[in-house]
Amino acid sequence: MNSSPNITFALFSLLLLLSPTYGAHLSPKFYDKSCPKALNTIRATIKTAVSRERRMAASLVRLHFHDCFVQGCDASILLSEQATPNSERNALQNRGSARGFEVVDAAKVEVEKICPGVVSCADILAVAARDASVAVGGPSWAVKLGRRDSKTASRALAERDLPLFTSSLKEHISNFAKKGLNARDLVALSGSHTIGQAQCFTFHDRIYSNSTIDPGFARKRQQQCPRNVNDGASNLAPLDLVTPNSFDNNYFKNLIQKKGLLQSDQVLFNGGSTDNIVVEYSKNPSKFKTDFAAAMIKMGDISPLTGSKGIIRKICSSLN
Repeated sequence: MNSSPNITFALFSLLLLLSPTYGAHLSPKFYDKSCPKALNTIRATIKTAVSRERRMAASLVRLHFHDCFVQGCDASILLSEQATPNSERNALQNRGSARGFEVVDAAKVEVEKICPGVVSCADILAVAARDASVAVGGPSWAVKLGRRDSKTASRALAERDLPLFTSSLKEHISNFAKKGLNARDLVALSGSHTIGQAQCFTFHDRIYSNSTIDPGFARKRQQQCPRNVNDGASNLAPLDLVTPNSFDNNYFKNLIQKKGLLQSDQVLFNGGSTDNIVVEYSKNPSKFKTDFAAAMIKMGDISPLTGSKGIIRKICSSLN
């Protein structure tokens, strides 16, 4: 059966409208007219926070990641226990480790002063992650904007969808694929572990009973993480021992030397399908940074609320 061009186009348009990803009209210029000073205002807050504590850069990048992987990039992770009993802050992967909420709140306060009720918390978090990267020598990218904030959160989805420090390579790849991200995106985004710190309980088993670790590195890490994990479960250690406060490609060099702190990091270079990407990034820092920026943009596109969906929260931790 032959279809006229008009009918074919109409059917194509209908399919696009029915698509779950269509309608996500995000654009870096979204606030150019409605709040032209928004990005500079957010940047100033993030710059101040990171200059006060370099670790905050890693925390903000992680916060954006943990938001996007649960219900999409909708600021659901920012909702407190007072706002909803299903707060994602209480999920296993976030409890006691997700941080930076007060920095996002501070940025929101400043933006509300100049453009009340215009800029979403989801967008502020996305911009904060980019500005945090830049603040520690990482790449920049054009953040697409126009997200709205969710009215709900889901601890159950957070515990189902967020990676664990025990995740295998197969689990990583499958988990990322469900979000539209491929193996290269996985490795590039994991490279954010070139900054930040981890708690003793997340790497305890690896440094005491794992054969895929450099012995000297394990002994070094044991100094901050006692054999009896209860004696120092929350003790911190840098994910990158060499340059823990700079966004570079040492993370990948560490993996090749079997010096990945978390087992979920070391699986990226352990005889599997992502070994070649790790080697590539270890030799080519520019390629890593380019791919990281591209992956962050791609991650920021995960199921955003746009248009009439969602709300603009006045306070990021609360519902209006």
